[in-house]
Amino acid sequence: MENLVSDAIPAGLAGYDIVVVGLQPFDSVIGSNCRDIAMELAKQCRVLYVNPPLDRITAFRRGGINALFGGVRSAAHPSLRQVSDRLWAFYPTVTLESINRLPDGRLFDSLNRRNNERLAQSIQQAIQELGFTRIVLFNDSDMLRSYYLDEWLRPELMIYYSRDNLLAVEYWQLHGARLEPALMKKADLVAANSAYLARLASEHNPRSVDIGQGCDLSRFDPAQSYAIPADLAGVRGPRIGYVGALSALRLDLSLLEFVALERPDWQLVLVGPEDEAFRSSRLHTLRNVHFLGPKPGEELPAYLHHMDVLMNPQQLNPVTVGNYPRKIDEYLAMGKPVVAVQTEAMAMFSRHVYLADNPDAFITLTDKALRDGGPASPDECIQFARSHTWAASVAALDRAVQEVIQQKPVTV
Repeated sequence: MENLVSDAIPAGLAGYDIVVVGLQPFDSVIGSNCRDIAMELAKQCRVLYVNPPLDRITAFRRGGINALFGGVRSAAHPSLRQVSDRLWAFYPTVTLESINRLPDGRLFDSLNRRNNERLAQSIQQAIQELGFTRIVLFNDSDMLRSYYLDEWLRPELMIYYSRDNLLAVEYWQLHGARLEPALMKKADLVAANSAYLARLASEHNPRSVDIGQGCDLSRFDPAQSYAIPADLAGVRGPRIGYVGALSALRLDLSLLEFVALERPDWQLVLVGPEDEAFRSSRLHTLRNVHFLGPKPGEELPAYLHHMDVLMNPQQLNPVTVGNYPRKIDEYLAMGKPVVAVQTEAMAMFSRHVYLADNPDAFITLTDKALRDGGPASPDECIQFARSHTWAASVAALDRAVQEVIQQKPVTV
């Protein structure tokens, strides 16, 4: 699906005040779809971005998951911080009970409802301070502590956003297997960032729509001249590159090993932080596999520019099969030929990326990419990648909201 770029939010969301809740703080160091959507919405609407509240265990430790994401509230942080003309980041003043390890059932539901009520009361204070009136509640996959928020905030519309198949992750299965489908059912709209996730959501709510994935490609400029990084200069070609987190949950170690052993003349260059499975893998013993480690974001275009082919050797599992691969847009934005494992979410890239459904095909298509370039011209690839903007994604969301509004019964 190619998104049409729009610089303004159409009539659907105009006139509403939007409250955003989710799993990641606004100042997350790893980036966030939710934050990017909030910033785009704030070009036309007033937006309150609610940071995840601390629970008692995390507050006690002060260095748990919130610290990892950069979201710990301190005395230097006001509870309500204005980010731009129409956007505020809110740091809830409430500490929730730590209940996620409780067995699923009545006790959990009772305590979770209480947590939701206390969070809602804190959010309501910010809403009143800002003078928000007509509320749209946008929930980025916060299926537990935001499950009941609509009962207290009473939004005119509730949107649930799905950008990962979280129920494939063990942490979310205990309560999420029951609560996420129920939350999707009571939402006015479910928006997803891939066709696969939209299809999963449609099993619970027919008003489910793929709004695509935005991507900030401002730093990826193929017209620039990039000096070759020092640690890449010593790697002779052809260079087959991957740039991103090296996680065995998402990447196929056996496929990488197969390619490296079958084609010892190729140099596999892996740029990014490794998990334990990668650090202990046989890949580190292979002379044509090069681990260059994590790099600052501003240095990544230089690495991409000096690769011959870029790859996405994705693992096929319930977590990955429907994920939108943002890195593919970054690869294509640099005009590079790309080879990737075929998944349902990758179907939209089929005219611009070689898609392999087995290891032998991965090698054959990489050979073809080295010889002939990609299935589309570099200019076509660049244009396609740059059509995937946050403006386009939010415009698709707005069109879906307009349809929901038109179908809602009029109350007297």
